[in-house]
Amino acid sequence: MKCLWIILLLAALVLFPCMSVANNVSVSSVTLTGQNAADDYMLVQFDLSWDNSFLDAVNWDACWIFVKFRVGSGDWNHATLNTSGHTAPSGSTIDTPSDGKGVFIYRSANGTGTFSLTDVQLRWNYGTDGVADDATVTVKVFAIEMVCVPTGAFAAGSGGSENSCFTLTTINTGDATTAPTGTGGFSGSAEGGYPTGQTTPANAGWPNGYSAFYCMKYEISQGQYADFLNTLTATQDGNRFPDNNGNYRHTIGGSAGSRSAGRPDRACNYLSWMDDAAYADWSGLRPMTELEFEKTCRGTLAPVANEYAWGNTSITAATTISGTEDGTETITNSNANCCYNYQDFTSGDGGYGPLRCGIFATGSTSRAEAGAGYYGIMEMSGNLWERPVTIANTEGRTFTGTHGNGALSINGNATNSEWPGYSDGEVTGATGAGLRGGGWDNWDNGASDGCVSDRGVAGYTYTDRDGTFGFRCVRSVP
Repeated sequence: MKCLWIILLLAALVLFPCMSVANNVSVSSVTLTGQNAADDYMLVQFDLSWDNSFLDAVNWDACWIFVKFRVGSGDWNHATLNTSGHTAPSGSTIDTPSDGKGVFIYRSANGTGTFSLTDVQLRWNYGTDGVADDATVTVKVFAIEMVCVPTGAFAAGSGGSENSCFTLTTINTGDATTAPTGTGGFSGSAEGGYPTGQTTPANAGWPNGYSAFYCMKYEISQGQYADFLNTLTATQDGNRFPDNNGNYRHTIGGSAGSRSAGRPDRACNYLSWMDDAAYADWSGLRPMTELEFEKTCRGTLAPVANEYAWGNTSITAATTISGTEDGTETITNSNANCCYNYQDFTSGDGGYGPLRCGIFATGSTSRAEAGAGYYGIMEMSGNLWERPVTIANTEGRTFTGTHGNGALSINGNATNSEWPGYSDGEVTGATGAGLRGGGWDNWDNGASDGCVSDRGVAGYTYTDRDGTFGFRCVRSVP
């Protein structure tokens, strides 16, 4: 994610650019133009590019773009974008959800490689956000790479020996209260599966993976999380700052309002569920569910018993980092496709911990070589544990998939009432959020923890920050 901010006197443009760097995506040349004082809107204009973009017969990737602003030296707020009136440069498409919390920008024709756009324009309804025509505002534009997971049936469970896995089941309807088809429906241990007698979620809107959604291509990076922290108040920052700089390859330091990551492209560890939920709410996204996790990994393919996210049972741990860890480093030991097994890296920066997002993928790697899920989403097995909403308890099953509105509580917590951990107006707990996919550590159950269908800790409630926990967000397709 990259942001660039400008200070604007709406009646007379006064620009002061500044940039921060993150994985593969670039936002530049931000200006505000085309003010319409009668209708209280302005166009946010910028250039956008990202590497390894694609659109093919199966799906596509996109950037989720959202805007933050503040008036004078006030607090940061989320900008409301119009649902139309944007300018999509030639070769691109812009989709705007009805809540106006951001837009998706993606290719309009099949293609792969670096995707560069000039003079993207988004209509910001500043009047809706309570901004006066002559106010002085500061604007930041954020971009997060995401991948579309299309609507369609898929298998949950692999028929293998994974811990607490679902009995092999087909999800073939978006109504989560309709019993799935298969050899016995959902099952599992007391921790990983349903309580006795419970066979479906409590509400039809529980995101069961059938309906289309966008998923972050990578786990949240340390640079992305630092950018998030820099839009918070001092009180909010105090609750969301991990404060683990130097531990297990975590590099975020600095003071409130001036956070930075020494390794911005590295996946961000030490995230609690409350941190996860806050980031999702702040960005206008939402947590994924554990069935969406399985769909993201496996896609529409028939399951392979005990498979990893890349569709087979072959796994090789990364052991050797080549190059300075500045976003260009690679893994050079043969056949490596996963960060796991508690490796003490003696090259690069060394130590135990996560690697940079997407480190195994190049323009020529296969899905297995890149460690990629079916749709091109990276590190679903290994690197950092995913934190999806579980189907294993009542609190998880009440989730309805609402999206964040861009605003946090005064304490820096998410405020969606049906998200796991919600109490008294904000998300302060973790009941209903579980763990899937394994991390860089020496997994409790060996390599099985990284398997797509392993649910050994799917219902495990953990509120603390941990050096092996990360996160990625999703959003339902507009």
